Amino acid sequence: MTVIRLPVAPADRSVDAWHEVVRAAHTHDLPATVPPPGRVESAGKLRHPTPRNRAVHLAAVADDGSYDGVATLVLFDDDANRHTAFLDVLAVHPHARDRGTGAALWAAARAELTGDGRTSVSTVVERGGRGEAFARGLGFENVLPLAWYVQNVSDALAARPAEPALPGGYACAHWTGVVPDTLADALAEAHDAMRDAPSGDMDLAPRAWDAARVRASARVVEDRGGVILTSAVLHRANGAETVAAYTELVLRDPADTRALQYDTVVVPAHRGRGLGTAVKRHMMGVVAAACPGVREIGTTVADDNGPMLAVNERLGYRRERTAGYFQTTLQG
Repeated sequence: MTVIRLPVAPADRSVDAWHEVVRAAHTHDLPATVPPPGRVESAGKLRHPTPRNRAVHLAAVADDGSYDGVATLVLFDDDANRHTAFLDVLAVHPHARDRGTGAALWAAARAELTGDGRTSVSTVVERGGRGEAFARGLGFENVLPLAWYVQNVSDALAARPAEPALPGGYACAHWTGVVPDTLADALAEAHDAMRDAPSGDMDLAPRAWDAARVRASARVVEDRGGVILTSAVLHRANGAETVAAYTELVLRDPADTRALQYDTVVVPAHRGRGLGTAVKRHMMGVVAAACPGVREIGTTVADDNGPMLAVNERLGYRRERTAGYFQTTLQG
């Protein structure tokens, strides 16, 4: 077994080998109700890094040329976070486990991190399984407990057929893909409201948003072959229109039956008016009309994010499984 670093634009055979590992590991480790990743998602992540970050993809290659395991590091390029990174993937094919494959991938990943001057790294791990035991054995600690929550779209719409009434001056809007130019700055300001979201003891500084970053984040979803939907509550006062709340939904593969809810934010000045429930209920109708093949919406919520947990409960989300952000410090 040899650990290699993949090129920036890997060939189809490398994508296929990579996808075989992540799909097999997912199917082996997670409940059958959790849809596995599609090849579109795997190819997109390998060929299109997230904006303002660098990605390093590693593969443990078997003697026959197949991959026994894979890993992805995301290296943050903003000044406040150049000391840290995110381990987005570390997966070992079930047939290659208990042979040191995971340890070899981690050793290669760690060398990349320390060689780039990173002093910490975080990752998301399912709690209670082999992944957590492996991470803790490497010195990772759970710094932000969270859980996956899932909503059945048709059941939720049947239970809440009408959208809640909004206060005066507020109105719902939605779009697919990149934000309209007229709302780009306002959406960036709303994104910055995520700064007060629970982050536990993570060694990660909030990153500033501007219109360019908002557009780039949506474009990379599309470049990877996915779909991004945004629902927003707009507020008009004194002739100006702002984004009071928004939620984003992503299909990493258009064939997905489970969409992923990314950020859901209510700007502090507009909280206490039911806008979190309103914007997520509006999204339920949007995804049902725009993507009728989507049966479920999945999202993660930190255990100490009481307001969002309450919103999700009202909208019919059920707790599916537990996870957490795990983090470790590095020495050269």
